[in-house]
Amino acid sequence: MAAPLDPETTPEEYRQRALLLADLGRYDEAAGEIAAGLGAAPDDAGLLATLARIHLAAEQPVEALVAADRAATAAPGALTTQVVRAMALTDNRRFGDAAQVANEILRQWPADAYAQRTGAALLSEARNGQEALNAAWNGVRVAPSEAEAHLVLAVVAARLRLFDLAQRAYAEALELDESIEDAQYDMGIVRFERRRWARSLEEMADGAVLPSPPIEDEAPYPSPFPRPYEPPDRPSPVPENQHSSASWTEQVSRPSRPVLQPSAESEESVRWAVLSGANATLIAAVVAGLMTLVSGGISRTWGGLIGVLIVAGFLIALRRRLAEPLGTALARLRTHQRPLAAAAYLGFAAPLLLIVYAPVGGVFPLVAAMVLAAVAEVLVLTRR
Repeated sequence: MAAPLDPETTPEEYRQRALLLADLGRYDEAAGEIAAGLGAAPDDAGLLATLARIHLAAEQPVEALVAADRAATAAPGALTTQVVRAMALTDNRRFGDAAQVANEILRQWPADAYAQRTGAALLSEARNGQEALNAAWNGVRVAPSEAEAHLVLAVVAARLRLFDLAQRAYAEALELDESIEDAQYDMGIVRFERRRWARSLEEMADGAVLPSPPIEDEAPYPSPFPRPYEPPDRPSPVPENQHSSASWTEQVSRPSRPVLQPSAESEESVRWAVLSGANATLIAAVVAGLMTLVSGGISRTWGGLIGVLIVAGFLIALRRRLAEPLGTALARLRTHQRPLAAAAYLGFAAPLLLIVYAPVGGVFPLVAAMVLAAVAEVLVLTRR
């Protein structure tokens, strides 16, 4: 449970507490600290970016992307927010968007060692190729004494099946920092990028037989740049469990509920869907009731068909309008906007009773559908 909200506690102090808890694998409590900090500073980019990293480490890429998007909105020009957003996009398999962000990182910070090596690794995850290899090599040139730069070059080279270069780069990384060898087992989010790259390299090494580097060649790398790679005749198939944050954490406590409140766009989308579905249900129930005066069979058939159409339209409209998965949006509403969440469930249940009316008949399903739809509308209209 997060510490009580103290008006004298700064957002950075909440963030530092979260980092300490994350280092212990207590991601749920770390997220609680971030939530407490966001209560005092809801648009703090540092808190939002840290929350995104917590969700990535806890294998929750959808929540991570929501937090990363808000962090990028709060501080669009910050390097840390762009990095975590690119990682979240990759883990959500939005590779095109991730590649764009990685390219932007490389373009905006050409002399920043962290930006160059991280941008190269992110570009390699999203869209590997010569551009990623050149960027990784530039990261080594900018900071040749930093082990992570050589680690990133090893990862990018291994993805391109340049195993000789990958081995040399990894050996150089180990020489500079022996702890790189066990980086994939690190806990927490302070060195999250290093763990991510080390894990990637380990996965690729497990699936490939690496050739031994030639003993007579002592040069650590080709000069001035790595040679252009030759595309293999048969590209390696993409494994089903392609690299993501998943499976990196074992025996950790993950956040059990959404931290961030629903966005205004999500709330408005749910309100619109509930009102549309409830109005359609009320009209359909009244028409079905009137049709019983002509033919009960026709009324039941028509009511069931319209009920199916309303349910399908309700779900399709929500999935298209929401920027996040429907289940995530509803979970966020259950945590922060319970009346609107109740309206959503009632608005979905009302047309289901029209479907029940088709095989059962009788006036009760129609009346119940109208009551549920009316209650859903009242909840939406009175909670604006």
